[in-house]
Amino acid sequence: MNIRPRINRWTAARRQLLFSDRMLDSLVQPHFVVEGEGIDDPIHGMPGIHQQSVDVLLKTIEEDAAHGLRAVMLFGVVHADAKDAEASEAHNAGSHLHRAITEIKAVHGDSIVVMTDVCLCTATDHGHCGLVHEGEVVNDASVDVLCKIAVSHALAGADYVCASDMMDGRVSAIRSSLEAAGASSTGLLSYSVKYASSFYGPFRHAAQSSPEFGDRATHQMDPRSGYEEAMLEANLDESEGADIIMVKPGLPYLDVVRKIADTVVRPVAVYNVSGEYAMVMNTRSDDDSHRAMVLEVLTAFKRAGASVIVTYHAREAARKKWIA
Repeated sequence: MNIRPRINRWTAARRQLLFSDRMLDSLVQPHFVVEGEGIDDPIHGMPGIHQQSVDVLLKTIEEDAAHGLRAVMLFGVVHADAKDAEASEAHNAGSHLHRAITEIKAVHGDSIVVMTDVCLCTATDHGHCGLVHEGEVVNDASVDVLCKIAVSHALAGADYVCASDMMDGRVSAIRSSLEAAGASSTGLLSYSVKYASSFYGPFRHAAQSSPEFGDRATHQMDPRSGYEEAMLEANLDESEGADIIMVKPGLPYLDVVRKIADTVVRPVAVYNVSGEYAMVMNTRSDDDSHRAMVLEVLTAFKRAGASVIVTYHAREAARKKWIA
């Protein structure tokens, strides 16, 4: 397996994201990208977060960058008419998500880190993270499609492809596929320790990715599982070539973030997920207490050992100059 430490040092923006001591440099803002033009639709349950077409997204990212926010994570929202059982739209090089990657890079070059979600759930007509055969999510055939998605994002210009599916063996397979495609400088962020959590509801509405039947308990981790399974997953992904190790969700699993940060040698990321964000936004009172609450959350992630914080609070914290 090719382990390339240079990947995380490839651009100044990557180095700033992963190795800076400044809180602002550690933040990644998620975005939900939709087909069309002039679309800027608020997402129910996630105040301040919108579904945006590529033209609007570009303006938003430019404004965020002016306030020092230099990393984004893109989620493609696929129209129901374009979904199928094989998630074909997810690796369609002409999709709005792929256009977003290319256009962001055309404007900003290497000054912004572009991360992209690699999963099947937003593009399958059944909403599961893998292919389904006889009612079951199948592993190896799903990995083949994940590799196609990852390579398509890399060729469009993504800095990091982010495997969020939790299929076994997908890190090594994606890494090998990237190498075969000549994308050896593209990083791989693995959602290594991802729980079958109750905190994902607003995201699934935003990404239109709720499963049509069953749940994701066969591949995402059981919230009751101990540190041993978390360490197993993280160590496996690190050995298979992951450049960043993700723990998701964040707040209920700060102890796991700390344990993983003490276990692996690659940078650790945490995802401050939609339900956690909604909880904070829906309990806000005055501006001072809201600011204090957001900063307390972000500080907790840093203290637990996260080098990278994917959070919907990033824009608010940057634009209101709450952090430096």
